[in-house]
Amino acid sequence: MKAASLADIKKELKQRTPEEVLAICLRLGRFKKDNKELLTYLLFEAGDEASYIDLLKLDIDDMMGEINMSHLYYVKKGLQKIVRSLNKSLRYSGHKHTEVEVRLYFCQCIKSSGIAISRHTTINNLYHREIKRIEKALSGLHEDLQADYKHELDLL
Repeated sequence: MKAASLADIKKELKQRTPEEVLAICLRLGRFKKDNKELLTYLLFEAGDEASYIDLLKLDIDDMMGEINMSHLYYVKKGLQKIVRSLNKSLRYSGHKHTEVEVRLYFCQCIKSSGIAISRHTTINNLYHREIKRIEKALSGLHEDLQADYKHELDLL
C-alpha cells in the first residue's frame, strides 16, 4: 500500500467530523510508540516549551547516571543511546532554541562527568558532532540569542 501525500491527508481530515478525527488520532497512537510520544508532546508539552526543556534535561541526567563507566565501550554505547533519544525528542519540538539549550546541556554533562573524550575516537567524534549541531541550530536563532549561546558554546 502506498502512503498518501500530506496534502491529500489534510484534505481528507478537513472533510471528517471532529469525532472521526479524534478516533483516527487515538488509533494512530496505538500503533507506534513514536506516534504516542508525538501526540503527548503536542497535547501536553507544546504549550510550555520551558517545562519541556526542563523535562529533557532531567531525562539526560537520569540517562547519564545509568551509564556504565567501567569501560569506554559502555560509555560510548550509553552516550549514543542518549543522542538517539535527544534527536527524537527534539524532532517533536522543532524549535531551534530548545535544540540549542538541550544539546548545550548534554555537552556540559559530558564535560562534567569526567569521561575521557579524547581517549576514544568515537566518543570524541560524537561530542564534536553535537557541537556542530549546536552551531547549525544557532545560525537559525536571533542575533541576541546567538551571542548568549555562543558564549556558552565557547566554554565547551
